[in-house]
Amino acid sequence: MRKTLLFITIIHGFAIYGQTESLDTISVQQLDEVVVKGEKPQVKGEDGIMVVDLPNIVKDKPVTNILEALGYMPGVMNNNGMIWLTGASNVTILLNGELTNMPLQNLYQLLYTTPIDRLKNVEIMYSAPAKYHVNGAIINVVLKTPTPLDGLQGQVRAGYNQAHYGSYGGGLGATYAVTDWTFDLNYGLSRSKSWSREETWSNHLYNGTRTMIEDDMRRIGQNWSNTVFASASWKTLKLTYNGQITSDSKSRGLSSGTLGNFTNAYNMLSPVGYHNIELRYTTQFGMTVGGDYTRYSENRSQSLFKDTDYLLGSENRQEINRWHGYVDQQHQLGKWQLNYGAEYQHSNDHSSQHYALSDNPDFDDILTEDVASLYVGAQRSFDWGLSFNISAKEGYYHNKYQHEWNFIPQLGVTYYKTPKSIFQLNFNTQRIYPSYWELHGGTSHINDYSTVIGNPKLQPYIQYDGRFNYILKQKYVATLYFQYGDKTTVQLPYQSPKDLNLIYQTINMNFERVVGLNLYAPLGVGYFWNATATANIMNRRAKADNFHDISFDNSKWIFYGSFSNSFKFSQNSPVSLSIDFSYISPSLQGIAGMSGIWKVDAGVKWQFGKNRCCELDLKADDIFNKWSPTMTINHAGQDYRMKVHDMTRNMKLTFVWRFNGFKPKDNNIDTSRFGTAK
Repeated sequence: MRKTLLFITIIHGFAIYGQTESLDTISVQQLDEVVVKGEKPQVKGEDGIMVVDLPNIVKDKPVTNILEALGYMPGVMNNNGMIWLTGASNVTILLNGELTNMPLQNLYQLLYTTPIDRLKNVEIMYSAPAKYHVNGAIINVVLKTPTPLDGLQGQVRAGYNQAHYGSYGGGLGATYAVTDWTFDLNYGLSRSKSWSREETWSNHLYNGTRTMIEDDMRRIGQNWSNTVFASASWKTLKLTYNGQITSDSKSRGLSSGTLGNFTNAYNMLSPVGYHNIELRYTTQFGMTVGGDYTRYSENRSQSLFKDTDYLLGSENRQEINRWHGYVDQQHQLGKWQLNYGAEYQHSNDHSSQHYALSDNPDFDDILTEDVASLYVGAQRSFDWGLSFNISAKEGYYHNKYQHEWNFIPQLGVTYYKTPKSIFQLNFNTQRIYPSYWELHGGTSHINDYSTVIGNPKLQPYIQYDGRFNYILKQKYVATLYFQYGDKTTVQLPYQSPKDLNLIYQTINMNFERVVGLNLYAPLGVGYFWNATATANIMNRRAKADNFHDISFDNSKWIFYGSFSNSFKFSQNSPVSLSIDFSYISPSLQGIAGMSGIWKVDAGVKWQFGKNRCCELDLKADDIFNKWSPTMTINHAGQDYRMKVHDMTRNMKLTFVWRFNGFKPKDNNIDTSRFGTAK
């Protein structure tokens, strides 16, 4: 967990505009030696929304599902399955404008099992209108709606991924429509096995003396994962179920170093279950009423050994029941669109942690949480080129530790007179809540030296984001962005002055501020070569007066660059090649400094069979295994270094078969609040 947090944060604030700019002709008409060509636009803008023709962008890329394809959009980065957006502190992914209310890892798994052939386009909203019931930026994945004329359509996928260990899986995506009924099914089954390694050097100051504690840890994990998304619609009434069951889940942490050899064994005592069911109805007079119920359950054990001696153990349980309901009303008043509504969410989190052979106190708590809000918004387009959406939300948050009201404004503006120049301005605020588990204050031991401690005093924080986009010729994009997190949170190692103990605990800082400029430009030579160049320069500043018992105020200029390429040997060639380069200069995370990282990805895509219904993709990520950072802390007596090894190099082989008309086009920070490993 500690490694994941530090690496995700190094990426946070960047987004790869690493995509392939497709310059396909949408019309070619020969008139007596005169050829008229039109270039299909990739990016459009209206009402503060950026609409991206993603299927056209990735058609020559070795990707087969929506999750992989998202990383090739302007401003979006897919870092090992984690989606980030330039200029946004975090991003929420919607399906057809609807919030899925599932944990992030479940949503990513759903997108991974959804064929890109289902994709119509993708909308980027840097400041989501309140009617979407999301604060902050969103990526709205718009899927095609099947019709009765299409019959049963679908795609079958099977793949193998070789990293340090091999993983494999498959999936089925199918749609069917008859009269007023529409059915949708996505199912994925995967067997995953992971490996990672961390080397740490902790020069710990205790009682006036420095003690060097070295540790070399290897982590091995495995599980079976079943993901299901099913929906049935009758006219404007829609019933949706999404769920994930993870079984045979276990992991081992094997460490050796100054303090000896340790084995940390984690086992799920029962399958991890996530289940969500939603009902949504839209009336003819513009009202939408909906509600959903979510149940999450997890039961995990931990056993820590030194050599063969049992040191301690614990059993962690979490059961969450969450109810959510909303009502929205929309009116069209001439050229004005007025919308308003309300939502309410109640959650009941029953979590416990019981220890064996440990002085840590047990807990068995029920934490209830209530979130309610009212909003009003308006949208208008003017003939002279200006369009905007604006909304304001008043929200209420309550649990046993705190209760407060929050005012959340949002603004999105677009000026679009001609396709040559599009200007967009977005501003939003949002309140970001901690995970359920962290609020219980439990303790987990990594080894005899390092512990992860919860924080019942952890506060939600307010994030302010602003962006200005300039889109030239519906291809080139410049983004100037500003982010400010008031009391933003961070989890970093801290060497305790009271004993030889390294503590990982999420705390609130004073603030984190980021300002930057991102430039995106497509290049190419006909059908043969298409490329995208991205340059992002930013300044990040993080300040905390009370990071445990010390303070810091760090700032740094950081550069990110990428160059994405694809090649075809003829216009109708069934084979395409890709090679992508990425680089991030040294950066920072709170009190810590991060080393520079770089990577090279390459792939080949082959389409064959009748009407090219079959596809074979081979992709190698981080070929030279350099996309892994080193974290260094050297401030106010803290002296610590962590080197992460072998996180990202892998090779993927995927076979796809499309039946009955699926055509080859390719199909998602806020981390999940669920789970006992925080």
